[in-house]
Amino acid sequence: MTSAPMGLAEERRALVVLLTVIFLMIAGFGLVIPLLPFFAHAFDAPAWQVTLLFSAFSVGQFLGESFWGRLSDRIGRRPVLIVTIAMVGVSYAALAFAPNMLAAFAIRFANGFFAGNISTLQGALADITPPDKRASRMGIMGAAFSAGFMTGPAIGGFLAQPSRGALGFQLPLLVAAGFALASALAVILLVRENRPDAAKAAPVKRLRSAGLREAFAHPIIGRVILISFIVVVGFAGIEAIYGLWTEHEFGWGPRQIGFAFMVIGLLGAVCQGLVSGRLARRYGEARVLAAGLVFMGLGLTTQWLSPTWHVAMLGFAFVCVGQSICFPNISALISQAAPPDRQGEMLGLNMSGMALARIGGPVLAGQLFSMVSPGSPFALSALLILPALWFAWAVIRRMPRLA
Repeated sequence: MTSAPMGLAEERRALVVLLTVIFLMIAGFGLVIPLLPFFAHAFDAPAWQVTLLFSAFSVGQFLGESFWGRLSDRIGRRPVLIVTIAMVGVSYAALAFAPNMLAAFAIRFANGFFAGNISTLQGALADITPPDKRASRMGIMGAAFSAGFMTGPAIGGFLAQPSRGALGFQLPLLVAAGFALASALAVILLVRENRPDAAKAAPVKRLRSAGLREAFAHPIIGRVILISFIVVVGFAGIEAIYGLWTEHEFGWGPRQIGFAFMVIGLLGAVCQGLVSGRLARRYGEARVLAAGLVFMGLGLTTQWLSPTWHVAMLGFAFVCVGQSICFPNISALISQAAPPDRQGEMLGLNMSGMALARIGGPVLAGQLFSMVSPGSPFALSALLILPALWFAWAVIRRMPRLA
């Protein structure tokens, strides 16, 4: 059941609540990510098992994203968010007490399946946002993501005690669980359903393959999904080996990585909150997307060739700026091109594609790290920007025709 249209004040309150939920959930996620390589080391896991720990999450997320997105189109965003966020918290708590790597793989898979609710959050935000404001609001959502990534790694790096082995990671994982459960409680108490025209939409059962065919037949949605997939293949690999790479190159541990993520997260929050939406309104979402890809390519190349950690952090900053003005416009382009009652499904397909990329990306990066060189995953990621730019140019050429 949908509620009556919201006034401006109520719309703003709903936006604040959603952004708070996103911040708490991503803070928990960001708290865990930089610690995973060191958590796996506590079980004497080799590099390929470290990257598989990331891939296990992505397999679950791949299965979860379109499922939760389609379900939220049918039964509402609120019940889906309550269930998924609460179960994310439970899975973090379970990971804190994982007895071995096999159990950790299984828990990370479940964690990813329930964390496959980003498209539902995007759909909830789109539901309360007029089409002409979606790029800006997606940028604000991205700022909440970045603020979470800024806060979470800093907390995780401070609380982790690698010298205690696996036990040294229990406290940060339990804090991540607390963040997720607090998010679920906020949804229960403060979020109401705001899907437009949901009462008019019949709950049609659709095959996933039909949605995929429709998405890739669309001149905008199909190309944007391909851009997401290509870029994330490379970036997910970097994310998985970043702890191993900084440890190898600069002797860093959880605290240094946590501090680095905090600084970069602050930069990302500023860019997404203050810059991305303004650029999109002035130049258009497609052109800003292409500019973000260029920044990412420059940053990845800089990191690959960096002689010192100072230069590496400069490259990291370029990648962060690129992502900050790239990914909000990907979501905005999809939400604008999709019918109102199909936004959750189309955004879910995009997130599923990104999750699929996150399955293979870490495995490939782990092999390159071990068998070629520690910096080779950065080189691959930089090269993958080129085909993404080609698709972005195709979107730019299509946009005037659809105006």
